[in-house]
Amino acid sequence: MSHMKGGRKNHSHGSKKGHLGEKGKEIAQNVDEDSLVMRQFRAYGAELDDKNDRFERILKICRDITIESKRIIYLLHTIDNESKQGSILNQAKTKLQNVAQNHFKRIALELEKEGPYQYLKAYRSSLEEYIEAVTFYQYLHNDELEGWSEIEKMITYTITDKPEPRTIRTLVTPREYILGIADLTGELMRKCINNLGTQDIDNCYQICNFVKKMYTGFLSCTHFSNKEMNRKLFTLEQSLHKIENVCYIIKVRGSEIPRHILIDVATENYAESDEGYQGY
Repeated sequence: MSHMKGGRKNHSHGSKKGHLGEKGKEIAQNVDEDSLVMRQFRAYGAELDDKNDRFERILKICRDITIESKRIIYLLHTIDNESKQGSILNQAKTKLQNVAQNHFKRIALELEKEGPYQYLKAYRSSLEEYIEAVTFYQYLHNDELEGWSEIEKMITYTITDKPEPRTIRTLVTPREYILGIADLTGELMRKCINNLGTQDIDNCYQICNFVKKMYTGFLSCTHFSNKEMNRKLFTLEQSLHKIENVCYIIKVRGSEIPRHILIDVATENYAESDEGYQGY
């Protein structure tokens, strides 16, 4: 009997679903497509489609920015003596300017009259990669870094089209700048090891002192604490330990080990586990 009741119950639900389906079709057929509500829904749909399309266009631009930034970083790592430094720095500067004018300008045009924070997620990672490349260039050129507002000026543009000139920019927040220079410390660690290989000992100590100052600065950024920042800080600390290890080997064991073997000693403990270092 319970089975029969269950069967009747299921049949009852099925009839209700069928009834609702037919009712829904009837309502849909009688909807006034020109009503205010329907026009509003179509407007919302068009607005959402426009935002999604813009988001995807920015993502495509960002892939090029990331690739070009990595190429610039690799180019800067090819500096192995002072005679090549000027030429390579000029090449890197030109490439950085091209990325700003050809790629970030397209993003700025996409963001014009739009809320930039809505699309920050689309270009955040490529912006951090670009900041890493720019600051690496700045360090090799001037032994110092410019602030985040200076980075933003690099990707701010004046448009002279009619009816009147206007200024557009790609938003750079302090968060993206901080995360970008956190990645820079990894490149400085690799530069330190490369310098050890070319026997540029003095520069190893210089990089060590610079990264120590950066690490001290990061420890004071407690109000920026979040998962991503903590991860970057952990990686920064690891890079600093590797740089300090290089300086230790130079100072303590440099007198007993031939200089051309120092780099093998300095990297034997972590070269296999350091993905980025092997990439160079």
